[in-house]
Amino acid sequence: MLKSSLNDTITAISTPIGQGGIGIVRLSGKDAINIAGRIFVSKDKKKPAQFKTYTTHYGRIMAGEQVIDEVILTLMRSPKSYTREDVVEINCHGGLVALRKVLELAISGGARLAEPGEFTRRAFLNGRIDLAQAEAVIDVICAKTYSALRISQEQLQGRLSEEIRRIRSGLLDILTSLEAQIDFPEEDIGPAEKEMLGKKLAAARGKMARLLSGSKAARIYKEGIHLVICGKPNVGKSSLLNALLKKERSIVASVPGTTRDTIEEIIDIRGIPVRIVDTAGIIDAKDLVGRKAVQRSKKQIELADLVVMLFDGSRPLSKEDHRLMDKLKSRKVIPVINKIDLRQRIDKEKVRKVFPCMVELSAKKSRNIDLLEDAVVDQVYKGVVLSPEPAMVSSLRHISAISAAEKLIAEAGNSLDNNLSGEFIAQGVKDALAYLDNILGKDSPADLLDKIFSRFCIGK
Repeated sequence: MLKSSLNDTITAISTPIGQGGIGIVRLSGKDAINIAGRIFVSKDKKKPAQFKTYTTHYGRIMAGEQVIDEVILTLMRSPKSYTREDVVEINCHGGLVALRKVLELAISGGARLAEPGEFTRRAFLNGRIDLAQAEAVIDVICAKTYSALRISQEQLQGRLSEEIRRIRSGLLDILTSLEAQIDFPEEDIGPAEKEMLGKKLAAARGKMARLLSGSKAARIYKEGIHLVICGKPNVGKSSLLNALLKKERSIVASVPGTTRDTIEEIIDIRGIPVRIVDTAGIIDAKDLVGRKAVQRSKKQIELADLVVMLFDGSRPLSKEDHRLMDKLKSRKVIPVINKIDLRQRIDKEKVRKVFPCMVELSAKKSRNIDLLEDAVVDQVYKGVVLSPEPAMVSSLRHISAISAAEKLIAEAGNSLDNNLSGEFIAQGVKDALAYLDNILGKDSPADLLDKIFSRFCIGK
């Protein structure tokens, strides 16, 4: 929860902490320009209060007579700024010492340190963006693939909000008709009006259903999957990880048991963020470290959305292979025969009887890696509707609200068909509207806003 008034002028470092070419200290609020004037001296000796909006100026940040840094100051006057307040951004050299000193001077000049997400929260509270768009800001920042970025950018541009508003407008029309009937109870809903209301309810429900149909794919794009590579020692798990990453991440050696711990990386497979885990070989370990490594491998396999079970094609199936196949036969598994560049001795038909969709490749030679990527994509999207709609719903909060609203509209349609009272039907429509309003942030409780904006970094 915000500790101080939203009328305060706030400041924060808005770039990642660490060394870099540029770092930005941002101020927002009614005193932002005056505070900047206390610490910034331009080359032409003008004060920021004299600057035109959307202009940049070279100068120095001063602490008394001491020069702190050479900077570029950008001024954006209210209401045409990110927060719809006066905003000043000071582009400093990217060293942490200089940035912190500029921040300290801004605070000494009358600003307070912003809380996480407070700049975006002000943009929402001041009506520049709605709550769905505000949530998209953090999704843009956290996007792991281009597909996730595209979905987040569309939401930030207001595609989802526009669709929600269209549905909301249709429901308000229905509610107006119902309330007119409630005001004149002696006039029952006639057949023509009943048919019209039924069509409008069905249309609203259909629009919500279309949004929900693409939600699973959208969440895959946004959150990705947890994929684990497993198998007995020395089958090429680390080589496969390196081949998928297209770089050497894991140590590869002919000595069994080289990988003694799980290794994780995030990769982009056809737009899907895949958190891929290379595990230690599943064996009956003799020493404590080996047993711990196997325990971790088994834990990762339990948590996996998808398992790639690797076999050494140059060797016959072993007891360890059969034991692992038996444990994984009820899981979502892609069996991979590795080392196809060597003479094949494995009984592939026995593997195919347990796991039909087999991939054969050479991790060391990077052959057929694309076939494994195809198999991953097929498994991920099995049973998932890839919606062509530009508005894709990826937030669990939004999915839950739209689902609840759709259910209420379906119930309202049934009530209409069963000739229930207009008051009963109208209440269902009102409740559905409340769920849609919750997505846009209309009358949102403070605890919900606190929860949403707590995910943000300070400075955004």
